[in-house]
Amino acid sequence: MIYFSAVGMLNALGNNADEIAQNLVRGQAPGMMQSSEWLVQNQPCWMGYVTADLPAIPPAFSQHDSRNNQLLLAALEQIRPEVDEAIARFGHERVAVVLGTSTSGLDEGDRVVSRVHHSEGIGKYHYYQQELGDPSRFLASYLGLSGPAYTLSTACSSSARAIISGRRLIESGLVDVAIVGGADTLSRMPANGFRSLESLSAERCKPFGQHRDGINIGEGVALMLMTKEPQQIALKGIGESSDAWHMSAPHPEGKGAIEAINMALADAALNLSEIGYINLHGTATPLNDQVESKVIHELFGETTPCSSTKHLTGHMLGAAGGGEAALSWLILTRNLSLPVQDFSTFAQDTSLPPCGLLLASRELAQRNILSNSFAFGGNNTCLILGEAKSE
Repeated sequence: MIYFSAVGMLNALGNNADEIAQNLVRGQAPGMMQSSEWLVQNQPCWMGYVTADLPAIPPAFSQHDSRNNQLLLAALEQIRPEVDEAIARFGHERVAVVLGTSTSGLDEGDRVVSRVHHSEGIGKYHYYQQELGDPSRFLASYLGLSGPAYTLSTACSSSARAIISGRRLIESGLVDVAIVGGADTLSRMPANGFRSLESLSAERCKPFGQHRDGINIGEGVALMLMTKEPQQIALKGIGESSDAWHMSAPHPEGKGAIEAINMALADAALNLSEIGYINLHGTATPLNDQVESKVIHELFGETTPCSSTKHLTGHMLGAAGGGEAALSWLILTRNLSLPVQDFSTFAQDTSLPPCGLLLASRELAQRNILSNSFAFGGNNTCLILGEAKSE
């Protein structure tokens, strides 16, 4: 069994675990706001912002100076004592860094292209800033680590797959601990890309709502320290699949999603009734919510509490899987009431198969949480986090 010994996080809900826990229960997200700085022609849309003053990248690492890496430093500060203790105990070569991202420093690259276009020069830009591999390379270099360090980019399942990879590295004996998770920052390319796919909502997103019309993009970061030494919360089950049905649409029957969920349940040796809450992928696009409702209804019926948290964080893209695993860890460690699916400002889509959507606050009964991340290309992951003492 592999466990989580420390978790650091920032997203539109707050800038540390205390703020995020408080706002998750309240259903309030200070960082969710309307903006006109990302879409062409300055059209407004809702985005999820990290509002913290982020730490500066040290001059020695100026080639890695991106907001994405600043987010990683901010999350690292929250778990630095545990990370330092692990490095001192096991050695620099026995600590892995596996992260997920879909943007890395893409915004920095976009801005330098704009400067060049206006004959303003490239400034201090370096290509490392926008390389997809840079987050793990930067964090490992910053900490002086020499163990495995790599970044995964599988769209919205990226950081969930990083967690899966971290577990496998520890189980294989290649390392003793792993720093896993991911970070994504706001950028014009994904915002306009999702808009061109007619999947970006100009309003606050409406997961499982009657007139839902797309996602809100959000930035965020989660870093999780994994170990084989017993802790309160374990990564009990992992599941992954690739149905490769369509570049941007889920399989209409949810075959890959079902496969990933069943794989995670089998890996955890848990029955359906032992899952206390499902953190849905719940993007608020017409197709995702339709297919995911069908999948959950088919597997769990309508009794297992479930909800999407993306109206509170925005869709953190490559950081979504890790960010929502971190929220699951927070619910378990702090005994938080479960996040409600808020239909106070729009109607629920009652044509969807009933799947236990939480309409009122409830405590977690079974101490296991299943978290879904379904990405473009049919790249599906499912993680099960739970209290170790329940085994």
